[in-house]
Amino acid sequence: MKKHVLLVDGMALLFRGYFATAFTGNFMRNSAGTPLNGINQFLRYFLHATNTFEPTHVICCWDMGSTTYRTEMFPNYKANREAPPEELQPQFELVKDVVASFDIPNIGLANYEADDCIGTITNQFQQDPSYKFTILTGDLDMLQLVNDQVQVAIMRKGIGNYEVFSPNNFYELKGIHPYQIVDLKGMMGDAADNYPGVKGIGEKTGIKLLQKYDSIENILENITELTPAMQKRFTTDMDMLHLSRKLAKINCQAPIESYDLQKAAWQYDEQKVNTQLNELEMRDVHYFM
Repeated sequence: MKKHVLLVDGMALLFRGYFATAFTGNFMRNSAGTPLNGINQFLRYFLHATNTFEPTHVICCWDMGSTTYRTEMFPNYKANREAPPEELQPQFELVKDVVASFDIPNIGLANYEADDCIGTITNQFQQDPSYKFTILTGDLDMLQLVNDQVQVAIMRKGIGNYEVFSPNNFYELKGIHPYQIVDLKGMMGDAADNYPGVKGIGEKTGIKLLQKYDSIENILENITELTPAMQKRFTTDMDMLHLSRKLAKINCQAPIESYDLQKAAWQYDEQKVNTQLNELEMRDVHYFM
């Protein structure tokens, strides 16, 4: 029987849920004064996705702090990001308690990002065609993981608005192939992650170059075919080009143990979940329809 694993980018859902509701000033504090709005919206996103994609197994992956091996490679990596809002910080651990109440694993690894954990898990099952994966995230970096077993559901504004990338529609949607995403990011950089790539090369130019030359290696081998201005851009930022590509590439060999997916079977006890929600005083919110 085909096994369908939903891999959830936990921090992406929590941050999205927090900012989607915090602008109203309603932080849903319980009697202890703990804000719960991010967790509340996280659950709405999470349960809508499980109902939509109907997985047999679910795993939630998390970032484990603001510094990783990428920070060691490039100290300015994500240095443009402000500290999480005060109201969000206590929700980081509490949301993991809620996830654990569904009897599914929370996976995170110090010095690595959730992307790396997700990529490593899909890689561990790459030789077993009985598994397929859906990655739930808002992070376009995950698109590099799309293959015959992996699709990526990018969350757009609102609940239930997914843009699903698979091998069947990828080129039509992006104009390049999944394996070219890392090279594209190497050229255009990533303002959100604060690495510049090659100055003067944006997404449209990068896509055109990859459509013609396929890879950064081929672009550089044929650099004399480029305009003098384009040649100068590459030669001036050559070191940053290669560093940006390393920063963009998801590590699919992160040191997490080979996972027993039976521990991630999607067969939760609704009463157990509600007990956890009641402890947080979230009993007035109805999630199960």
